[in-house]
Amino acid sequence: MQDKIRVLVSEEDVDKRIEELGKKISELYGDETVHLICVLKGGVFFMCELAKRITSPVSMDFMSVSSYGSDTKSSGVVKIIKDLDESIQGKNVLVVEDIIDSGRTLSYLLEILKSRGPKTLRLCTLLDKPDRRVVNVDVDYVGFEIPDEFVVGYGLDYDQKYRNLPYIGVIEFE
Repeated sequence: MQDKIRVLVSEEDVDKRIEELGKKISELYGDETVHLICVLKGGVFFMCELAKRITSPVSMDFMSVSSYGSDTKSSGVVKIIKDLDESIQGKNVLVVEDIIDSGRTLSYLLEILKSRGPKTLRLCTLLDKPDRRVVNVDVDYVGFEIPDEFVVGYGLDYDQKYRNLPYIGVIEFE
């Protein structure tokens, strides 16, 4: 059975917004290097496109984290599956996420990163679902604020499918 997907944010709108975010980030950092940290797997599509649009020097690293607890709810306690390859001490760090909803996992992750001594620590997300927020998270750069719907595309998946869609879509469950 083929899932029906409704376009929420078009490919053109995603591209335009990433261009705008890249410009804002470049203006902030100027000639200083910004160290992008991608939270795998979903954030990789967004981070690669964002990096191409930042004119400041860029370095990158990746983390994979898991929030464990019940199947349907994040406990907010982060288990690091893949840690950073290099130190972030003294660096301008920008965490790049695909989506923020409850904020539990990300809040915990940001505390871990802050304890590692970066010069600056900021957060950029492609999608923000503020209606789902349980823990307050300060987001410096937001691509799109979206309603509480199950979204796929641009790195976001449903059962490991649809990450490669060039737009943000909503699965219409029967």
